[in-house]
Amino acid sequence: MSGSVKKGYIRPLDLKQGRVDMSHGGGGRAMAQLIDELFAAAFANEYLGQGDDGAVLPAPAAGERLVIATDAHVVSPLFFPGGDIGCLSVHGTLNDVAVMGARPLYLAASFILEEGFPLGELKRIVDSMAAAAREAGVPVVTGDTKVVEQGKGDGVFITTTGVGALAAARDISGRRARPGDAVLVSGTMGDHGTAILSLRESLAFETEIVSDTAALHGLIEALLAAVPDVHVLRDPTRGGLATTLNEIATQSGVGITLEEAAIPVDPQVEAACEFLGLDPLYVANEGKLVAIVPAECAEAALAALRAHPLGANAARIGEITEDANHFVQIRTGFGGRRMVDWLSGEQLPRIC
Repeated sequence: MSGSVKKGYIRPLDLKQGRVDMSHGGGGRAMAQLIDELFAAAFANEYLGQGDDGAVLPAPAAGERLVIATDAHVVSPLFFPGGDIGCLSVHGTLNDVAVMGARPLYLAASFILEEGFPLGELKRIVDSMAAAAREAGVPVVTGDTKVVEQGKGDGVFITTTGVGALAAARDISGRRARPGDAVLVSGTMGDHGTAILSLRESLAFETEIVSDTAALHGLIEALLAAVPDVHVLRDPTRGGLATTLNEIATQSGVGITLEEAAIPVDPQVEAACEFLGLDPLYVANEGKLVAIVPAECAEAALAALRAHPLGANAARIGEITEDANHFVQIRTGFGGRRMVDWLSGEQLPRIC
C-alpha cells in the first residue's frame, strides 16, 4: 500500500461520483493517490506509514510462536444486515488466528477492484474495515491493490492475512478432541448465512435477520483465562456447525453425538431456513465458535462464555465419543438418531 502524491498535482478523489478506473491499478500517480487518500488515510498506523512494499514489525514476546492465516472474501451482496465485506474481511481472518489460541497482532490486506466500481462505496467498505480493525486492536500494516476490467470482477474482492502470537505451551487443535469431552457453542447457529440469503431472496420477516460477524479473540481470551485446557476451538463458517464437527471428528479420530434440543437457533433463522429448505446446522456463521473442553470444565467454560457479550447464548450441545467411523450423529426430539454428514456440494455460494 505504499504511495505518495504531492497535493496539487491532481485533483482530490471524487468520493461521491467518482469510480475506479484502470489507472487506479496501474502503478502510477492515480494509484498512489487512491492509496494515499483512501486506504492509507483509513488504516493509518506507524507500520503502514513506513511506506515500503512490506512492513517491518517487532518480534513477539520471548517463547511465543507465530501463527498465520489467510482468507479471501467474495461475499455477495457486498453490504448486508449487520455488516459488509469490509468488516467481514477483518473478522474472518482474525478469528482464524484466534481459534488457534493465538493473540492476533497484525493484518495485511489485498484488494481486487473492478473498473467502474463507485469510489463512494469503496470508501464505505474501507472505513468499515478500518473501524473493525481499530475495534479489534489489530492494525492493517501492509497491502496491495489491483484493478481488473469491467465485467471481469464483481465490485470488490478482499484477501486478508493475519499474524498472531501463540504461547509456547498452548496446544489447541482439531486433533485434540477426546472421548468424554463436552462440545460447546458460543451462540445461535446460522445467523450470517441466513442474513445473506434473506437479502438475496428479498425475504421479509417481523424482525430483520442480522449477520453475527464479529471478532472473537476477546471472547476466546476470556474462555482461556477460565479454562486453560481447551482442547479444540473452531469458528463454524462455510458449511456451518455440521461441517466443522465432521472436520474435527475426522482430524481427532473420534465420533460426536449432539442433542438437537440443545443447539441454539434463533426462531427467525429457523423459520427462514424452513422456508428456504435449508438446515441451519449447515449455514455459515461469522461470529460464533465451537469449543471442545474436558467434561469437568464444561460448566466453567459456559460461565466464561456467557459472561461475555458475544457468548450470552452459549450452550453445551453434545459430547465426544469413541467411534472408529468418525460419525457425527444427533439425538432428535423424537428420541431417535440421525446422521449429520459432511456438506455435499455448495449450499450457499458467495457467503463470505
